[in-house]
Amino acid sequence: MLPLQAAHASKDASGDTPSPEVIALQRQMITLDTHLDTPESVDRPGWSIMDQHDVRQDYTQLDLPRMKEGAFDGGFWAIYTPQGALDPASYEKVRDFAVMRGMSIRLMVASHPDQFELALKADDAARINAEGKHIVYLSIENAYPLGEDVSLLRLFYKMGVRETGFAHFMNNQFADSSTDPNGPKWHGLSPLGLELLAEANKLGMIIDGSHSSDEVLDQLIAKSTTPVVLSHSGCKAVYDHPRNVDDNRLRALAAKGGVIQINSFGSYLRAIKPNPERAAAYKALFAEMRGSDGLTAQQREALMAKRREIDAKYPETDRPTFDDFMKHLLHALEVVGPDHVGIGMDWDGGGGVAGLEDVSGLPKITAALLKAGYSKEDVAKIWGGNVLRVMREVEAAADPKEAQ
Repeated sequence: MLPLQAAHASKDASGDTPSPEVIALQRQMITLDTHLDTPESVDRPGWSIMDQHDVRQDYTQLDLPRMKEGAFDGGFWAIYTPQGALDPASYEKVRDFAVMRGMSIRLMVASHPDQFELALKADDAARINAEGKHIVYLSIENAYPLGEDVSLLRLFYKMGVRETGFAHFMNNQFADSSTDPNGPKWHGLSPLGLELLAEANKLGMIIDGSHSSDEVLDQLIAKSTTPVVLSHSGCKAVYDHPRNVDDNRLRALAAKGGVIQINSFGSYLRAIKPNPERAAAYKALFAEMRGSDGLTAQQREALMAKRREIDAKYPETDRPTFDDFMKHLLHALEVVGPDHVGIGMDWDGGGGVAGLEDVSGLPKITAALLKAGYSKEDVAKIWGGNVLRVMREVEAAADPKEAQ
């Protein structure tokens, strides 16, 4: 094992190129991220996880070459669906989309068995890592595709899903969102949401409180039979945003064995000075991109070219930085300690900051943690040990008759 003092000798913790010693240490650990939106990229025509991409060209942040460069082992690949109407026709449509997205993730794994493997248990991570392959757990971001039939969760469990969230940007049939402009609908979990929580606990799925309201988080912590995870969240004490969590709730989460995974979504890290021209241009572009799943590779590249033109004409003048991200990570560590903090950067879902644009730069976080005084053992917990510990507890508490 790498001597700890060698890692501490690095002077690159502010976001510069990490030293060889830090990179070597990174490769010794199992490095996991609990929220990867890369499956959206995997479904793009002409895009391959096996090829090297450039975040400045196609805006993607994760592929196999960059995973290897950043000593990134994998994590929870999200089945994400945006919130839509709460009616039977919409439920049916989004259910089918979510099933197919899950199949796309599995197809990625099956197409490259020498590089990726589907993980179903906590102990799978170490075995897959030892075999030199990358770890693919499945998760659900937004339970909306389940409609009003919580038994559908079993279908996704059979598919390999081992973590489920409840809501996203808006309230849904299960729970209130932290960011719905209309305010709370249920003041926590709905009756159907309580059923979903019970079903997830029985099956042995990790309970994810990210995007849900504070009231939902309170109820998840109180009512879940297993520890709760925030797969990609931040600290309200650093920046008062609805997506972030206050210190008292962090302590309550930790008291039940839970973990907050810190994200790098810029507008959740700190206030950003308005850039009206850029915002208007992006609003128009995203309106054009909406419903673009059926585009050809050429059509999508034309949209990416428009996006690059916007970035050149209206550059970001106040982009959150690596240091802004680290403020949240270090604050959470100060409040609840290294047994209850992890990392969920929101790659390919809006994450990334100046100084840490994609997964190739992950050792910068390790260097910063070591400089802050955390031990190699602490860093290993933060990078994967904590969420795997929760997963083992979740597995142990599952109903053996249900989790078949």
